[in-house]
Amino acid sequence: MGAVHAFDVLGDPVRRRILELLAEGERSSGEVTAVIQQEFGISQPAVSQHLRVLRDNGFANVRAQGTRRLYAVDPGPLQEVDLWLERFRGFWNQRLDALATELARGKRERRIKDDTKDA
Repeated sequence: MGAVHAFDVLGDPVRRRILELLAEGERSSGEVTAVIQQEFGISQPAVSQHLRVLRDNGFANVRAQGTRRLYAVDPGPLQEVDLWLERFRGFWNQRLDALATELARGKRERRIKDDTKDA
């Protein structure tokens, strides 16, 4: 599918919320619909359409259990997004490393200050 297409699918806040629900564990379409209708105020057919988009694009899989349809996250497309983001991690990792250095420097300076005060 490709990460750029994945962002098209994930660009919708309803679909992102559905994935968040599914990340907590497998859920029936009824459970998903109830939460999404309460939070977003959209119809059952609209929720079903979002579930279909997630399923058709590989973000969720579904299995039948009697008359229920149970949805779960399929991690494949999310792994593609993660791989795409990898090239950008250096930007924030450098900043986090710099912050860690500054925090260590501040602790060291406080320790030296406290040691000289006690002497």
